[in-house]
Amino acid sequence: MTHLLSIVGSFDNCIGKLLLAAVLGGIIGWERERRGRPAGLRTHILVCVGVTLMMVVSEHIFEKYKTFAADSIIRVDPARIAAQVVTGIGFLGAGTIMRMRTTVRGLTTAASLWVVAGIGLAIGSNCYLPALFTTLLAIFALLLLPLFERNIKRDIYKTLKLCISGSEPDFAAITEILKRNSMELQQYGFERNLVQNEVVYNINVRFKDEASVSKVSDEVARSVKEIRKLGWE
Repeated sequence: MTHLLSIVGSFDNCIGKLLLAAVLGGIIGWERERRGRPAGLRTHILVCVGVTLMMVVSEHIFEKYKTFAADSIIRVDPARIAAQVVTGIGFLGAGTIMRMRTTVRGLTTAASLWVVAGIGLAIGSNCYLPALFTTLLAIFALLLLPLFERNIKRDIYKTLKLCISGSEPDFAAITEILKRNSMELQQYGFERNLVQNEVVYNINVRFKDEASVSKVSDEVARSVKEIRKLGWE
């Protein structure tokens, strides 16, 4: 009878852990969902609940077999499943990271999945206060930090694409235009179309003021002769 009551009590404790994991994971997932990210509410809830269950199972296995002596052939380590979770969650996070030309999206969502996995492990191992505090910190980082980030003057990376017919232009004149508008040349490449007698330049630059794009476009269009196409990406 005592053994049965302990099993029921443990069952109730596990249900509470899973419900708490669903709530805390859902809070972070809600923030990702409202921003239209690929891993949103359902994904975060499933990750947090699943990881919590894995940790509960890990502790149950340890409790079940901890009576074996140290020199026994059976070795029980409750941290082994947790270690595999930390490794495996990286593959799920990598699926949310997408490269779109010169930008990378999904890094924050991947990091939130990693944090949610940690929250699930904490709940599963009875570390409720750290799990709650981590959830608050994650929400602070996701909701409030963007308000401060708006005032940070970031470097902007773009590629200036030029299609010029005829002979190669004076590249020094182009770099001078970039310097005059506070654009730093990172690297460049070019292709020559011998059939159509065209030269295509891909010039990677770094700058801070978005208004420089239109200024550089106007100056290059005026300075470079026989220019056919000009664009940014």
